[in-house]
Amino acid sequence: MLSKAKMRVEANMSRRSLCKMAASLFLCLTIGVPAVQAQHAGAFSRTGFGARGISMGNALAADIFSGTSPYYNPAHAPHQAGQSIRMSVSSMSFDRSQQVLQLGAPLQQRAGFALGIIHASVSDIDGRDNSGFHTGKLSVDEYAGFLAFGLRLSDRVSAGINLQMFRTDLFEGLTPAQTIGADLGVAVRLRPGWAVALVLDDMLARYSWDSGDIGGSGSNIQENFPRRLRLGLANQRLNDRLLLSLEVENRMISRNVYTYEPRILGDSPARVREESELTLRETRLRLGGEYLPATGFAIRAGIEQLGSDVLDSVRPSAGFSAEQLIGQLRLRFDYAFAMEWQASGRVHILGLQLFL
Repeated sequence: MLSKAKMRVEANMSRRSLCKMAASLFLCLTIGVPAVQAQHAGAFSRTGFGARGISMGNALAADIFSGTSPYYNPAHAPHQAGQSIRMSVSSMSFDRSQQVLQLGAPLQQRAGFALGIIHASVSDIDGRDNSGFHTGKLSVDEYAGFLAFGLRLSDRVSAGINLQMFRTDLFEGLTPAQTIGADLGVAVRLRPGWAVALVLDDMLARYSWDSGDIGGSGSNIQENFPRRLRLGLANQRLNDRLLLSLEVENRMISRNVYTYEPRILGDSPARVREESELTLRETRLRLGGEYLPATGFAIRAGIEQLGSDVLDSVRPSAGFSAEQLIGQLRLRFDYAFAMEWQASGRVHILGLQLFL
């Protein structure tokens, strides 16, 4: 009996260790973000959407001129050029991958919608038990589905809302965490060629974990998504051939901090846990540009600040796109290249957009 009980305890400990290993590796190797950023829940959904966005440093909050995905700002939904399907895949180091898919269309010239999904994963994680023996390969998957709707309030102002559902699968023995979030955005055309935008991201989103699902003991853990406020500016010039964009983000994340103090309770000393809330704030900057030297061809470049260090945490990026008519359909091919933080790797992104 004692031997069987011991085997069950060791099995539970092994499963908990594997879960912790998978979670730790995912946080360290999450898609294209530095270690500090990876500590926040839902980091995969903030790395960018598609080849065009990443090649321009993700500075697209105010780009109402070029059919930017409403994922960057739901107010872009009515500014889409037409019905289209876009998709992209990313090639990354450390066995990481990311895929995006979106269907979008304007609605009667005053409204628009977009429906899409992002999938990010880390595969071939080496699973081992407490004794160091190999147990198999582990993987981590995260998903973000979204539905964005936007409306032109006037000839100059548009606004929109983006409803999102997030899901993360860390370990087969742990119940997947799910949450919903919402983005609100507004875009204003100041004058011909100039636009400004304001976006509130990831409101209400948070993951809740119950580690008691593994081995019957554990605790409830709650991870809030960062609350983000983004302000963007875009300028189109040279007969609409050059687009310059700027974006400033203010990020706020709340954490529960636990401290332990020795106290005298009655006649005996005790270790008492106290809980307090800590709020962290960051400001980040993004720059992007796109130039059309010929009809149907564009070159792009951008730079994005990924952490609190102004110079040490920037990610440069570049890319291009080419369009081709296939019968009555217009097909656009996109490519982007980005350096990851502190030269930890390179990202290659291929994208296709089919205009229906």
